[in-house]
Amino acid sequence: MNILVINGSPKGADSNTCRLTYAFLNGMKQGIQDIQTKELSISRMNIKPCLGCFSCWKCTPGQCCIQDDMQQVIQDLLWADITIWSFPLYYFTVPGSLKNLIDRQLPMLLPFMEEKEGQVGNGNHPSRYDMSGKRTVVISTCGFYTAKGNYDGVYSLFDHLCGRGNYTTVFCGQGELFRVPELSARTNEYLSYVKAAGQEYASGNISDQTQELLDQLLLPRETFEACADASWGIDKGDGKTGETTTKKESETLIFTRQMAALYCKENYPGKDIVLEMHYTDVEEIYQILLGKDGSHVYTDRSLTATTKIETPVSVWRAIAAGEIRGDEAMMQGLYKVKGDFTLMLKWDTCFGGSRPQMARAEAAPAQKNTNMNIMLIPWIVLWAAPAIHRQVGCLISIGVCALIPLIFYRNKKTVYDILTNALVTGFSVTMLAGCSEKWILPLSYLSFGVMWLVSCFGKVPLTAHYSMNSYGGADALQNALFLKTNRILTMLWGVLYLFTSVFTWLLMRTPVSSYIGLINSVLPIFMGIFTAWFQKWYPANVAGGK
Repeated sequence: MNILVINGSPKGADSNTCRLTYAFLNGMKQGIQDIQTKELSISRMNIKPCLGCFSCWKCTPGQCCIQDDMQQVIQDLLWADITIWSFPLYYFTVPGSLKNLIDRQLPMLLPFMEEKEGQVGNGNHPSRYDMSGKRTVVISTCGFYTAKGNYDGVYSLFDHLCGRGNYTTVFCGQGELFRVPELSARTNEYLSYVKAAGQEYASGNISDQTQELLDQLLLPRETFEACADASWGIDKGDGKTGETTTKKESETLIFTRQMAALYCKENYPGKDIVLEMHYTDVEEIYQILLGKDGSHVYTDRSLTATTKIETPVSVWRAIAAGEIRGDEAMMQGLYKVKGDFTLMLKWDTCFGGSRPQMARAEAAPAQKNTNMNIMLIPWIVLWAAPAIHRQVGCLISIGVCALIPLIFYRNKKTVYDILTNALVTGFSVTMLAGCSEKWILPLSYLSFGVMWLVSCFGKVPLTAHYSMNSYGGADALQNALFLKTNRILTMLWGVLYLFTSVFTWLLMRTPVSSYIGLINSVLPIFMGIFTAWFQKWYPANVAGGK
């Protein structure tokens, strides 16, 4: 199969639209084995405007009197089985250089008038060549927040060229975002949809489900327009005179305004946040007020900051572009955070304007969360119920372990949930068989503590499997600071239960053995209070460079 790509962008290889075109083409290559491709970059070709002399009809049928690159274009159009027209929207239609190429296709038509089924217009010219079986794809980006309502001129043009419904379109608004590294996560996600569309097109047509993904906005309208306005560094003025004022803003301030535009006010935490950005390499300081009505950037430092970030602008840009992870940069001391660290823990939620909330919910299925109670409840029952009545308590403990798997349909299970069920069931059966609880209880605490400690040597410590639900889900497991914090806490909990097993063994041989469950519940309460404090203190301590 022969595929011709006509790159109609004046920017040539730097075209934003080409990002979509190449993704679509790569998808087609996955769907079709034998593909030959050619690309014509109009910006690098010599294609003069049509003279309207009709020599190609009267004097030299099928041959233009202008000798330039258009002769090769026509040969390539005849060679191609599929032609992909790739261009940005210029004033609601195609760029001027591409319009020249389209005008110069006149030699491919016959001068006679005829009505052709499916063709649009009052009077048409038949093709000089057999074009049956050839397919057309039109791919374009524009600078508006949406493609809807802005491509009427393009649709009209290609309806005349190809016939209404005889071509496939991939039109995307917010095209300039494809050159913004800081938004690469969102734009790459969209490109994956375009690639899927190419693969489906190679087999027939783009599915409705993929088309819905292609039609969604990259950013919400309000967010995109705020980012776009900030990128120009131009004041709108009073909106009445039509005049604007050049602000002469620095690139750092423009970057800060764009970052502020990504603030998701729907996730307003209930109190205003003042984020102060101190760019240490350029010595510029700006404050971002994050409130219930949106965000605002202050350049005069007139507010009292709640959270301060001291960073070279190059480092923060690299983090925003996904070139380095923010947590790794923090651990390496590349930037510091002072004040309230809560904002950093909830950063993705606070600055969640990188894609529409509705589209995100529709595109991604709901994920199951882990639940630490699934692991803890069997142990608590084992330590409490047999102390009240040995046989009944052991049966209750076994019953709880049997019922726990029923909860997994709503929660994601971990290896520790499965291991817990096996251990608790084993200890309960052993006590029912006659083994003394004076040995079983200390051994159970020992097993519990060893389970925590052993997990410290794995990739993900035990507590991280459960606490990740409050810090972005599975993405938190890629955060080095999150893992280190949880590794420390997991180790401390493991040590606590090792000691618990020792004094449980000792107390079981004293008159207070009947109160062992109550005694052993005191230290975990204090440890829980410490855990809640440590989860906030330690990351903030590391971030502040202390």
